[in-house]
Amino acid sequence: MSLLKPFSKLPDLKTASILLVEREEEFHHRLADALVKETAVTLSVRLARSLPFKHEPSRPRIDLVVFIINLTSELSLHSAEDSLKYLDPGYFLGKVCFMVTNARNAAVPAERLDAVRKLAASHCCTLLFAEDKTADGAPNAAERLLSILKVAAGLVPMTTALYLSHLNLCTMPSDVDEMGFD
Repeated sequence: MSLLKPFSKLPDLKTASILLVEREEEFHHRLADALVKETAVTLSVRLARSLPFKHEPSRPRIDLVVFIINLTSELSLHSAEDSLKYLDPGYFLGKVCFMVTNARNAAVPAERLDAVRKLAASHCCTLLFAEDKTADGAPNAAERLLSILKVAAGLVPMTTALYLSHLNLCTMPSDVDEMGFD
């Protein structure tokens, strides 16, 4: 299976493309609907349960890959971890993002949230939290993703996706194994 490469295709003007990867498919349909309401940019949204997916020559360049992890499902976390190996290392320069849902659920083990934080930090990726049970959860998450997507697609002057990955250096302490996140 081939790797998904960030620079295998040329970008289009005022166009951004995002890939939402979620195993359970609960949240990413609502998030995709909220994303396409953006009118300032031509936006292409792709949905996948996991990587890899079939190579399609007509597929646009993917500017941002978002792994949506439902913390109530351990399978969701493992699916995201398994899918990471199908991304070219160039994506980890500000073009990959993790979005966590159900973080406030009391049934979620704290170790699972710690594992997601370590995963995001080890790949220097942005980690976002989203409410998937509220009416304004998807629109709020879409607004935050659009900010990152515009930078990753090169639509923000004087800013690159590498800048985003640099901002994440302070999100995880260097002695993560010794510290708790409480």
